[in-house]
Amino acid sequence: MLGKEKLDRINYLARKAKSEGLTNLEKQEQKKLREEYLNVFRKNFKKQLECIEIRD
Repeated sequence: MLGKEKLDRINYLARKAKSEGLTNLEKQEQKKLREEYLNVFRKNFKKQLECIEIRD
């Protein structure tokens, strides 16, 4: 799971992008943070799916 700091930073950059735009450095940081978030999300989701047992 991502730390609160990283999630807060992702949200801050998203709000800033909508209101005033981002610098190239901030865009790169946002992309890196989003990729990290998605990797963690996919890993956790896959783990949940593996625990599902279907019974008839």
